[in-house]
Amino acid sequence: MKHLIIIVLLLGTAFGSQAQNKKWTLTECVEHALKNNISIKQSELDLLATDADKLAAIGNFVPSINGQATYSTNTGANINPVTNEFSNETFSSFTTGANAGLTLFDGLRNIRQLQRAQLSKLSAELRLSKMKDDISLFVANAYLQALTNKANLAVLETQNAVTQEQITRTQELVDAGVLPRGDLLEIKAANAGEKQSIAQAENAVTLSLINLAQLLLVEDYENFNIEEEGYEIIDEGISAKGINEIYAAAKENRSEIKIAEQDVSLAQKDLQLARGSYLPTLSAFFSYSTRFSDNDFFDRSFTDQLWQNDGTGYGLQLSVPILNGFNVRSNVKRSKVNLERTKYQLEQAKLDLESTIYEAYVGTKGSLKAYEAAQSALESQELAYEYAKDRYDVGLTNAFDFSQSKLRYDNAKIEVNRAKYDYIFRLKVLELYFGINATDLKF
Repeated sequence: MKHLIIIVLLLGTAFGSQAQNKKWTLTECVEHALKNNISIKQSELDLLATDADKLAAIGNFVPSINGQATYSTNTGANINPVTNEFSNETFSSFTTGANAGLTLFDGLRNIRQLQRAQLSKLSAELRLSKMKDDISLFVANAYLQALTNKANLAVLETQNAVTQEQITRTQELVDAGVLPRGDLLEIKAANAGEKQSIAQAENAVTLSLINLAQLLLVEDYENFNIEEEGYEIIDEGISAKGINEIYAAAKENRSEIKIAEQDVSLAQKDLQLARGSYLPTLSAFFSYSTRFSDNDFFDRSFTDQLWQNDGTGYGLQLSVPILNGFNVRSNVKRSKVNLERTKYQLEQAKLDLESTIYEAYVGTKGSLKAYEAAQSALESQELAYEYAKDRYDVGLTNAFDFSQSKLRYDNAKIEVNRAKYDYIFRLKVLELYFGINATDLKF
């Protein structure tokens, strides 16, 4: 038993260590967000609500059936429900029945209502799709920001390790009388500044990870971490496509335009529903009822009374709208105004999408140039740094000039990291507009 407890504890420790050491990939983060994000869950509830609306619309085509029953005791002069005569005595009575009604024609509003419910469901599906795309981009942006901060921290830590070596080397040269003591102080001052930058970079990493964890609804901030390896620039050919091709694909695939188009269709259906109120309504009805009274119980039993006192009624009812306070006319006018409004919103959605895509296209091209420029600058700064380092090692330059060269080299590395992940994000945004699903994006 003792050995079993030890094994269980060891297994628990191992599993706990694996959980703490888990590093989330971007794909895992996106998939987790799509399953757990509150906004997506709300959009899913909106979609479920449309099923209820559709069910109610289908219900307009089936008859309404209701049953009723009443038991009462009467004292004094009352009409006996069985004999329909006044009776000045105490008696109890029981009545029961059922009625059914069916709308035969209501200005086609039942058909329009079902069509509207179907359009509303499609609109909710499109809004859910757009919400998933938006959340995927939010997660990707937060993830890449955390990657950028981690990469910058790694640069600073690596370069500070070089500074530590330089302190040791400079100390030896100062002790040997080759370099003045001021150079050692300069290097130590640079080391202190780098330590401060590392602390700031560590805070930036922590905050970006917390921000990502909150977006994913992950509560264990302390152990939350991400995988920083394997994220390179993957271009599926989107950068070679022209702006017109991307915009045409976006109009065909993006939810923004489809949602606006559905809003126009819904407004048109609302106008048809409003106009349907001008037309008459024709309904069919059927009713059945029976009754029992205890003051007739000695002559006829309960069963006999129910059998003999029953009756039916059926017929048609026509309702013709003549004057209703201009309610129908005002509803039609409001529906017309709303229809024109949705048409303008559709045109605005097209303009907004075009503007957004042009901005994304230009931004992607610009970020690529910025990344290439940052790489060139890094190559130059690396050569300058190596040259300054060689000169410093032989005493041909002072510590201040060497520190400035090293600082420029560090900043160049950080700028490459920023430009790289900025380009990756913009590239994926462009692919998303081209019609690639968020879960199919490759990083």
